[in-house]
Amino acid sequence: MEGTSLTPQQEKLKALQELLPEAFSEGKIDWEKLKATLGEDINFSNERYVLNWAGKSDAFKVLQTPTTKTLVPAKDESINFDTTENIFIEGENLEVLKVLQKSYFGKVKMIYIDPPYNTGNDSFIYPDKFSETKAEYEKRVGDKDEEGYMTKDGMFKKNSKENGQYHSNWLSMMMPRLYLAKNLLRQDGVLFASIDDNEVHNLRLLLGEVFGEENFVGELIWKSRQNKDNRNINGLSIDHEYILCFSKNSNNRILKGSERKIEQYQNPDNDERGLWVSGNMVGLLSEDLRPNCHYDLINLATEINYGKPKMGWRYDKKTMARLISENRILWPTNNDGRPRRKVFLNEINEELPNFTSIVGQNIYTRNGTADIEKLFQSKFFDFPKPVNLIKEILEQATEENEIILDFFAGSGTTAQAVMELNKFDGGNRKFICTQLPEPCDEKSEAFKAGYKTIAEISKERIRRASKKIETELEAEKEKLKNQIEFEAPKENNLDLGFKVLKLADSNFKQWQQIEGKDAKALTEQMQLFIDPVSENATIENMVYEFLLKSGKDLNSKIEKRNEFFVINNSEMIMLLESVSQTIIEQVIAEKPMKVIALDKLFKDNDQLKTNTVLQMRDACIEFKTI
Repeated sequence: MEGTSLTPQQEKLKALQELLPEAFSEGKIDWEKLKATLGEDINFSNERYVLNWAGKSDAFKVLQTPTTKTLVPAKDESINFDTTENIFIEGENLEVLKVLQKSYFGKVKMIYIDPPYNTGNDSFIYPDKFSETKAEYEKRVGDKDEEGYMTKDGMFKKNSKENGQYHSNWLSMMMPRLYLAKNLLRQDGVLFASIDDNEVHNLRLLLGEVFGEENFVGELIWKSRQNKDNRNINGLSIDHEYILCFSKNSNNRILKGSERKIEQYQNPDNDERGLWVSGNMVGLLSEDLRPNCHYDLINLATEINYGKPKMGWRYDKKTMARLISENRILWPTNNDGRPRRKVFLNEINEELPNFTSIVGQNIYTRNGTADIEKLFQSKFFDFPKPVNLIKEILEQATEENEIILDFFAGSGTTAQAVMELNKFDGGNRKFICTQLPEPCDEKSEAFKAGYKTIAEISKERIRRASKKIETELEAEKEKLKNQIEFEAPKENNLDLGFKVLKLADSNFKQWQQIEGKDAKALTEQMQLFIDPVSENATIENMVYEFLLKSGKDLNSKIEKRNEFFVINNSEMIMLLESVSQTIIEQVIAEKPMKVIALDKLFKDNDQLKTNTVLQMRDACIEFKTI
């Protein structure tokens, strides 16, 4: 079993080799053969349209470097750990995305992120010099204070506008994360990324490179500010932000479209054509552009003349006459009103009208602040996204049983939005939210209230949002208690829990490359690997590491039977505590597809180990020892 994460290049090379085996020689790409295979369609010249920046090649190295990290459960910080399918991961999101590659490759329906906007005041993780080694980087991001919290000075670098690589640093931070995130999307998956004027141009180009320009869905506009900002010396109030949308595959319809509110359709006049709603008939073009739609409209039965609107009517005289003859016009009783038409539900095209690119109407940043204040009775965050804005996007892009990922979780808005939308429509969407334990400013209200890190606020917000929804459901049930006909609502089974897992070092010792021919150092390292299990490893943590590195998701069913762990009803079995002939026979009786065992459990009993290998082979069970 590989002890490192899946890297993007491994999957791409495998796919390319299957597609073009003739372009490979001894397992590697032969560029001349590739060029010959593709002919004139491949461009090897240096002159081409491309997004480039200082440090891009180093960012690719960061992307392609696998991780040996793992995730360890924190049950005491979770709600309903054993039954919930929602996940909160505390840790640096680049490493977390690498850890998730095997288990969640192609499983996520929607990604929403609200990354640093690179305003000049942001602090985020990036190498302050591109020659920084992985070891130096890991030491820096691993710096802790006396209480075990990450140190902001060691880990984060402020990316000020005076920095000569201001945009480059931000792009180098974003690029590997976006590539890794794309791998996790399903073929019909979609990514939404909030951003403002500082980096919207660069982010759109970067996403075009990662996802392909053909998979650009649109640039959504959100009017985030309700009142004008008079602080800008140039006289312009910037009142909006952007949400960029890219799909994994442009062949799929990404957004559902605007919902038709069926309850609006009625039939007060018992029209035999069924339910209807009144529709506007006022036109959209001036008389000089569409003169045939500018005429007086008269109700011949009452002789009331309704005149002509400034923009005319939607239909010409011939079409209007047909609508009148078919009794589809709703006439006002006086000439102050506007005639409207009947729109019948059964005549409407099944495909919903397209979703507008202007989102979150009448939802502002202050609503996001209010969402936090309702839960904490204090302002802990600057500019949090409103829950209703994220719910609007979730409604458009997800169905009832899909996975949503947010790897810049911040205050936890996405998690709350998922739970609230599930409450609204009875869905069972699951969230995976990742947040770095970024230290809170010591002068902040959050720090004064006892929250040392952003991740602590995120987790507490999810707990409080969960409790809020639970209270609302109880109130709704109480309201319905006295009704004669009462069907238990779907919300009874609502998943309001979440698993907390934390990024951590592997439970297994990692082989260190020995430079030169130092025989003593090599011998010492080999002695360490007599028992490859790290001193701080626990059985439970090893179970989760094996899950991840075997490609099983974090919601896999784990059962302890006798002396072994059974995963997903015998898809896999782990032997982590003891081994004997009896235990081996019990394991084989479970008919698993795969068995993983710690090698040290055999305690130099070569006969038992050899017999185990043979018995597993005879039973067609994949057997691995660590």
